[in-house]
Amino acid sequence: MVRQPAVAGRFYPRDARDLSRMVDRLVEPVAEKVRAVGCVVPHAGYVYSGAVAGAVFSRLELPARILILGPRHYPQGADLAINSQGTWRTPLGDVTIDSELAQELKNATPLLQEDSIAHRDEHSLEVQLPLLQRLVREFRFVPIAVGPLRFEPLEELGRSAARVLAKQKEPALIVASSDFNHYESDAVTRVKDRKAIDRILALDPRGLYDTVRREDISMCGYGPAVAMLTAARELGATHAELVRYATSGDVSGDRDAVVGYAGIVLS
Repeated sequence: MVRQPAVAGRFYPRDARDLSRMVDRLVEPVAEKVRAVGCVVPHAGYVYSGAVAGAVFSRLELPARILILGPRHYPQGADLAINSQGTWRTPLGDVTIDSELAQELKNATPLLQEDSIAHRDEHSLEVQLPLLQRLVREFRFVPIAVGPLRFEPLEELGRSAARVLAKQKEPALIVASSDFNHYESDAVTRVKDRKAIDRILALDPRGLYDTVRREDISMCGYGPAVAMLTAARELGATHAELVRYATSGDVSGDRDAVVGYAGIVLS
């Protein structure tokens, strides 16, 4: 199976040369990189959130195996939808799914369901791939789309992922794809987002879940972030760093209705 790009030409350039040039402007060469367990990166159009995502990926020693968890923005498909075979195509080429790792994850928890429908039009995982393609010579990945779920299934996903990854001979990175608060003023969004960010920096998955719901923070990927935080703690993460924060208003100049973007690294 080849999953065709759903948002090329909208969220990022369709032309490979234009896309390569844009990604190269977004990433930041740094002397010292972090060997991370997990991270949070945004998934809006590159013009708005690409600099935040690029700053995060630039900080990391990126391994050849990557687990990407993203929110399912559309109602179609399973609530925990995995693809375990085939490739995903972008203008920069095809990225192979890590079938072995995907099968181990499915064996570890019955919550994961093989489902291509949930991934067909979803952008939250796709937009991460061109950035990774420019930074990693070769990598395999496992895509999981996360629907609206209670805390317990998210925690189970995180714990199952940690059990599987702990047994691997090769290192792996867990990417939680998420934008933060949506379509409120810049001032309100920054206050709300800080509350969610503080729970991530505290490595507190239950606190993040409760804060997002209690404070009415429209963070679309809080489910993936909860699962990633749970797994990262199980895998020994002890530190989280906010690499960069921005809102869409920083680009558009419109401060009345913005989306927040945070890039966070867990090590």
